[in-house]
Amino acid sequence: MKKEKPGKFPFTRGLYPGMYSSRLWTMRQYAGFTSAKESNKRFKYLLKNGVMGLSVAFDLPTQIGFDSDDKMAEGEVGRVGVPISTLENIESLFQDIPLEKVSTSMTINSTAAILLSFYIVNAENTGVPLNKLRGTIQNDILKEFAARGTYIYPPKPSMRIVTNILEFCDQNLPKWNPISISGYHIREAGSTVEQELAFTFANGIAYVENAIKESLDPNKLGKTISFFFNSHNGFIEEISKFRAARKMWATIMKERFGVTDDKAMMCRFHAQTGGSTLTSEQPDNNIVRTTIQALSAVLGGTQSLHTNSFDEALSLPSDDSAKLALRTQQIIAHETNIPNYPDPFGGSHLIEEMTEKYIEKSFKIIEEIDSMGGAIEAIETGWIENQISRSSYEYQKNVDNKTNIVIGVNKHKDETSKNIETFNIDIKSADKQIKSLKTYKENRNNLEVNERLNNLKVIAKSNNNIMPAIIDCVRNQCTLGEISNTLRDIFGTHG
Repeated sequence: MKKEKPGKFPFTRGLYPGMYSSRLWTMRQYAGFTSAKESNKRFKYLLKNGVMGLSVAFDLPTQIGFDSDDKMAEGEVGRVGVPISTLENIESLFQDIPLEKVSTSMTINSTAAILLSFYIVNAENTGVPLNKLRGTIQNDILKEFAARGTYIYPPKPSMRIVTNILEFCDQNLPKWNPISISGYHIREAGSTVEQELAFTFANGIAYVENAIKESLDPNKLGKTISFFFNSHNGFIEEISKFRAARKMWATIMKERFGVTDDKAMMCRFHAQTGGSTLTSEQPDNNIVRTTIQALSAVLGGTQSLHTNSFDEALSLPSDDSAKLALRTQQIIAHETNIPNYPDPFGGSHLIEEMTEKYIEKSFKIIEEIDSMGGAIEAIETGWIENQISRSSYEYQKNVDNKTNIVIGVNKHKDETSKNIETFNIDIKSADKQIKSLKTYKENRNNLEVNERLNNLKVIAKSNNNIMPAIIDCVRNQCTLGEISNTLRDIFGTHG
């Protein structure tokens, strides 16, 4: 058997011949809390400390399409991320940050079209051409139905929005990744390694099939698709999983969709260390867990990485813990010599055998999903969600009966707990956000707002791409909640 080389189809050993010896992975740190102004300070702090790309966490109301002053948002504004209701909020979030120089990742799904529109209009207003914007918007709604739950509309109109974003970016944002198909949250919900791979790629197949129906070229689209995987416990297993992922997606794109362009077959992915593996008990142990998980992501060939902060099982990360998480990546990059060797575990009997085992088992699951009619049907019947729930139950049962050891939780417990200074949310910032939003709504041209929202209704009822109409709404000071509610009126809600 001819030995495969890095940078050659099916890319098991890495996407590029030299991998990190020619260019390091992008070091990101996920951040967003309390207010746009405070989040902006954290972004600048991270950039000063060597972060190479920004990654935005949004609060729950923003994720599910409610303004900060909505009754549905009460008690949740700024809790788990930054609240974004208006163009003013996004302007504050990125104030004095050069959008043409920084790659921005936004973890947002059901309101992805709106947040991307905010980002686009902010770029226009600051004189940054759209062809200079670099970054990623998650825009992976199928995973929300199966594992995470921050959906708004039913699957079919949700898929239409996803495809509209793909089409718009194809024509207007050449350096932007319009979708990041996420296995991360599938794994966080309790899936196995094989399920993380299979369900992620089954969703990817659905997105590509839908895009092809709308006349998008998979040879072009494939170059803009990215993925988001979990770097979980199981050092050898995770390295093998990342290698398997590249081979699986390259095979899918070539054999299922007839893609001929090598770049369109590449499984480019961001990795994040496993949030669900962090423990509130003995939180210092999380530094060790995160380091090992980061190593497996790098040894597995990730293009981008976020390392969790050790205090995240207790609160949002502090400045110091976020910096330590970033330093973990920097030490791996600059002090270990690991980047000098593409796929250093390639050729290992164990690694190669495990890689092939994951490929075989994951493709069997995809075949089962195909027999149901595809990912959307498997999600609508609840099959995928049930499979994840069963795996999650088995894992927790093994922790409870000590088959799976978690240090500090079911073995080597401490009777005394260490006091750790955690990050505290400023409740007054949420009040300021709500107050400023009400002022914003009072001082704008509300006749113009209503006209733009009515136009969005017309477009949503048609087969036209909704992105230009949403951008028009943003330019004329419509809020995230108003745009979401307009689409709710047309598309309805799920569940």
